[in-house]
Amino acid sequence: MPFEGLIGGLLIGLAAALLLLGSGRIAGISGIAARALSLSQSGISASSAWMFMGGLLLGAIAVHFLISPIESSFPPSNALLIFGGLLVGFGTRLGSGCTSGHGVCGMSRFSRRSFVATLTFIASGITTVALANEAGWAW
Repeated sequence: MPFEGLIGGLLIGLAAALLLLGSGRIAGISGIAARALSLSQSGISASSAWMFMGGLLLGAIAVHFLISPIESSFPPSNALLIFGGLLVGFGTRLGSGCTSGHGVCGMSRFSRRSFVATLTFIASGITTVALANEAGWAW
């Protein structure tokens, strides 16, 4: 689905650029989510964070109904899904940001820290998929 991927990438870049130009803030989802949940006091206002998070949800719903249903698959175990979510949350705090903050916004600003973080994300993802496939956990 290269066309859809291109459109999605352009929209993500546009949203990140508008947030940076409009408020001077980086569009890192983990930071925005932390602000919305009052886990952080820095960044955009809490109401703006909630609007941003709501826009993510509404965008997915719009794609589902206007273009085609979104296909997804999850691990066979809820415990594995929860464990993975907790690991991601821990990793975003440890890495001072998530893939959107480092990969989209940080790399576009030529941040060395973001280049290292993004390479780490990619290497970890490749390793995790390879190990999961070896263990027969492919879903």
